[in-house]
Amino acid sequence: MSSLTLKFIHFIQDEPENMATELFFIYDTHCPWSYATTSLVNEITQAFPKIKLHLFHLAHYEGDDTVSPQVLDAVSADSKLSFSRDYRQGLDQSKDSTVAANLMAWTQSKAAHAALPLLNSLQQAHFQQGNELQTQAELDAIIKQHKLSPPAKVFNRDKLIKEAELGLHDIEELQEIIGTNAFPALLLAKDDNLVLLNHNLYLGSPKAIVEAVELELAG
Repeated sequence: MSSLTLKFIHFIQDEPENMATELFFIYDTHCPWSYATTSLVNEITQAFPKIKLHLFHLAHYEGDDTVSPQVLDAVSADSKLSFSRDYRQGLDQSKDSTVAANLMAWTQSKAAHAALPLLNSLQQAHFQQGNELQTQAELDAIIKQHKLSPPAKVFNRDKLIKEAELGLHDIEELQEIIGTNAFPALLLAKDDNLVLLNHNLYLGSPKAIVEAVELELAG
């Protein structure tokens, strides 16, 4: 893992001596690799409950891309995750994560405590139940489960809401610092350093990333 100088990023607002440890997760709800990496985020936040978590939905899928069976096989081989028959049967459908990106961005902004549980529910519904997460009807049960009340604009498949657009700007800043547009990406910020975590090493054993984070925090 390499440590990269953390430049002026507006998300970190504390003075250096009081700066909190922060975790940044760049992902897409409809990306199988992001689904696998969420397990690592779960482990880190459980082990370090005081870490401030920032979830940034990339909105990569815009209705013109599909997911190949080969990608699923690769994710399963590395992470031991499985994908349901319902999901696999819909692989020929183009994926569109716009509404999910809107919902996640709105939740991160208005109810940050619910963002990670919501992400887990969305990915479970998509990859295990075959829910495409593209309409309000497909999302209603999940929204009620997490006691959220998003505005109607969240469900517009043709446009990202302001919060999602701002998230994309933040992603661009982070990607410029780390020098890669690859996603998913996990970044750990401590003091004036930003550490790009090599999440691929831990997909098969998510709990192992806790020790890696401990070493970074102790360094």
